[in-house]
Amino acid sequence: MKTKKIDPNILNEESQTIKWFIVLFYIISISYDLFYSIISKFNPKMEYETPDVLGFWIYIFMFALIPVARYLYKNQKQHQIKYVYFISYTSLTLINDVISFIGKPELYKSGNAVEMLWLLLAPIFVSNTFFMVVSFGLLLKYIIAGLVIQTSNVFSPLLLLGVLSIFSFIILNRFQSYVKAIKTSYDQQLVGLVKGVIATLELKDPYTRGHSERVASYALELAKISGKFSADDLKDFNYACLLHDIGKIHIPDRILMKPGRLTNEEYEIIKSHTDVGAEAVSKIVGFKHSIEVIRSHHERWDGKGYPDQLKGEEIPYLARVSAIADAFDAMTSTRSYRAALSVEEAYKRILEGKGSQFDPELVDNFQKVFPKWKRIHDSFNKEIDKIMLHNNFWVEKEVEG
Repeated sequence: MKTKKIDPNILNEESQTIKWFIVLFYIISISYDLFYSIISKFNPKMEYETPDVLGFWIYIFMFALIPVARYLYKNQKQHQIKYVYFISYTSLTLINDVISFIGKPELYKSGNAVEMLWLLLAPIFVSNTFFMVVSFGLLLKYIIAGLVIQTSNVFSPLLLLGVLSIFSFIILNRFQSYVKAIKTSYDQQLVGLVKGVIATLELKDPYTRGHSERVASYALELAKISGKFSADDLKDFNYACLLHDIGKIHIPDRILMKPGRLTNEEYEIIKSHTDVGAEAVSKIVGFKHSIEVIRSHHERWDGKGYPDQLKGEEIPYLARVSAIADAFDAMTSTRSYRAALSVEEAYKRILEGKGSQFDPELVDNFQKVFPKWKRIHDSFNKEIDKIMLHNNFWVEKEVEG
């Protein structure tokens, strides 16, 4: 599967957060040290007791990171910038503490406003990984400093860091809860939209009723066995399978439900549903990852499919998966021009298509998941029988009435 492109809205939010964070970092860090320097001017004893070897060289180095941040930003790697800044700053301050206080453990004092900034603002990135890096990074800094300098003065900052980390984690947890709630609401709306589209398509072609759901169920089982996809990948793939025939809305009913053999012209119109479907979802953010499956689920391993005559591994992997699921369900479903084949006959025909119509490796995987496919097929048929029985009951009631 190709690397998923990050939603531009998410990238924009990450970019804005990074910009504000960097601005705050420079303002707070420099202001803190300037204020501390001014105070020490009026208290020579304080300046003597708190050696600072690197001093403002730390900030010269931190300003030198701006070109690095710009490079990462231009290459859409904004999420890495915060790690670069944190690791650089924490490493430099640790080196400074060790150089400044080694041999003078009684003078060791540390902790500053910037470290509080890291801890308290880490939740705004809504990232468990970054929060853990900041929390454990700062704790590790003080543990190393205490061991190298051989001072017990690190216990106070360690205790404070522990308290602030707990407070920061609570804020992060609340942010994530809100994000999860919004995401769940969005997913529910997306599912509702997909089901609405499928229902519209099924009104045009009653013979395809349940086809999209069955194809999605079959394809998900086949994709799972590969072990290549995350839960989010599979969720997106499910949407793609549900919408794989969306382009058929464009096909005239007289062709879509024609009981006899299609003419060449009519078949070309049927084939256009892959282009139409891909175009239909191309501008919808939530469905952009569905385009490859919608466009290419009728491509063949031998290059004789449509619309692009892709061959072998030129065909997107998940489109190859959905091609087997689509063919299997088409064969085991009743259509206007023929009766359904048995699952055993469909199984045999899929194996016969190995290396010609279908990806050989996927056909091998298909054999492994076939028992699950058979259960899915039987389950859907039972549901259809129940619906038909229910409808017939009320039709009889109407007649009797």
